[in-house]
Amino acid sequence: MRNEYELLTDLYQLTMAQGYWETGQGATQACFHAYFRDYPFRGGYAVACGFDQLAELIDDFAFTQDDADYLASLDAPGGGKLFRPEFLEYLRTFRLRVDIDAPAEGTIVFPHEPLVRVMGPIMDCQLIETALLNCVNFETLIATKAARVCLAAHGAPVAEFGLRRAQGAGGGMWASRAAVVGGCASTSNVLAGKRYGLPVSGTHAHSWVMSFPDELSAFRAYAQEFPHNCVLLVDTYNVEQGIENAITVGLEMRQRGQRLAGIRIDSGDLAWLAKMARRMLDAAGLTDCGIVLSNDLDEYTIQSILDEGAPVTSWGVGTKLACAFDQPTLGGVYKLSATRAPGQTEWTDRLKISESAAKLTVPGVLDVRRYYHDDGHIAGDMVFDMNAGVGEREVIVDPLDSLRQKNLSGKRFETLLSPLVRNGEVVLDQAHRSAMEAQRRCREGLASLDESQKRMLNPHTYPVGLEYGLCERRRALVGKLRGIA
Repeated sequence: MRNEYELLTDLYQLTMAQGYWETGQGATQACFHAYFRDYPFRGGYAVACGFDQLAELIDDFAFTQDDADYLASLDAPGGGKLFRPEFLEYLRTFRLRVDIDAPAEGTIVFPHEPLVRVMGPIMDCQLIETALLNCVNFETLIATKAARVCLAAHGAPVAEFGLRRAQGAGGGMWASRAAVVGGCASTSNVLAGKRYGLPVSGTHAHSWVMSFPDELSAFRAYAQEFPHNCVLLVDTYNVEQGIENAITVGLEMRQRGQRLAGIRIDSGDLAWLAKMARRMLDAAGLTDCGIVLSNDLDEYTIQSILDEGAPVTSWGVGTKLACAFDQPTLGGVYKLSATRAPGQTEWTDRLKISESAAKLTVPGVLDVRRYYHDDGHIAGDMVFDMNAGVGEREVIVDPLDSLRQKNLSGKRFETLLSPLVRNGEVVLDQAHRSAMEAQRRCREGLASLDESQKRMLNPHTYPVGLEYGLCERRRALVGKLRGIA
C-alpha cells in the first residue's frame, strides 16, 4: 500500500505550487532549512531522527490519477474549481528534483541549527515541506524522550510499549522506531519490529492470570509454554502473594534446568515493592531472577525510584514515551533562506524578519561545523554559509545575543549535513538508514556531551552560534530590509 505522501500536506502548499507553475516561478532555485528553536523537555540536547521516513517520502512521492481526480473535485470558496485542469495534468507527470542533506540519524543536535537542508526548484521544496516536518519533528521528539529515559535508567534495558496509547497506527509505528534510535533496547510493537528491524519483547498481561482458576496455575502454565522467556506479572491480585507464587514456579523451573528470567510489577509503590521483591527472591535463592518495573514511567519517576535504592533489572515505558506526554511537539519550522534564478550561479539571501528575535531567520546555504575538545567532548557548533565559507576568525556568535561569542579556532571539527537525496533520488543506502546503527550514533553522541548538558534539571546550554561573518551579513541585511542601514 502506498503512503500517499504527495497528499500528506497542507492545502496551501498545493495552491502555492499552482501559483509558482502559472507565474513561471516554479523553476526558481530555492534553499530551505528545517530547524527547531527550543530544547525539547527543557533539556540540553535533541536526537535527530525521522530521516528513514524522509527517504521513504521521496521514494513514494508521485501524483496518481486518483490524486488528480480528488484535487479536481475541490471547489474554491469564491466559486468555481480550486485547481486548473492544466496544472493537475502537470502534476500527473511531476517528479521531485530536490537535493536533501541532513545529519546522520541519531546525531545529537541543538536549537537554531539546520536539521535538514532542502535545495531545488521552489515548487518542489514547498510540496514536501509539510510531510518532511511531520516525520522529522515527531521522530526527533520521541528519540529525544527515549534518550532521556534511557539515561535515567543508568544502563538498565528499557522496553518501549506505548503502541496501544500512541497517536494512531502511524504515530505508534514511528514512535517505536524513534524510541529504539534514542536508546530503547526493544519494542512491543511487532509490526515495527518487522518493518524496521527492531528487537521485540513482551510476556503476558493481567488477563492471562485472570483467565486461570488461580495465579499459581497461570504462572505454571506460562513457564511450561515459554521456559526461555518467562517473566511473570505479579500484581494482578496481591504483589507479595504474587512474588511467592513466582518463587514457587521459579524453583520448579530450576529443578527442570530452566530459569525464571524475572518478575514484573505494574502498580503500587514501585520502589518499595521492588526492594521487597529483591529480598524475597534472594532469600529463596533466586538471585538471578530480574525485576522489571512498569506503570506510567518517565525519566523523572525512573530517577526517583533509583534514588530510593530500588534494585531494578529493566524497565517498561509506554504512554509517556510514545506520546511525548509532557511535550507533544518539537515545534520545528521550515524556512526559505536563499533563491537563485534559473541559469544563474549566485544565490540571493532571503530573510524573514520578525518582531521576535527568536523568529529571525538566517540567510544563505547553510551547514554546521561541530568542533571538538581534545578529550573528544564537543566544544561548539558553528552555522556557516557554504558559499561564503568560514573566515580566519573561527568565532561563533549566539543568534539571540550577539554579545555572547566563543572562539573555536584550532579545534578539530566535522561538518554535520551529508547527502540523503540527490535530484529526487535517495542516495543513502539501507545500512546507514538502520535504526540500530542510528542508536549506536546516539549512544556515542551522548557520550560526547558534558554531564552538565545531560542533567534533567537546568542543564548547561551547549554553545551554538553563527559564523562571525554570517552574523555580520545577517545584521546588515536586517538593517537594509528595515530601512535603517
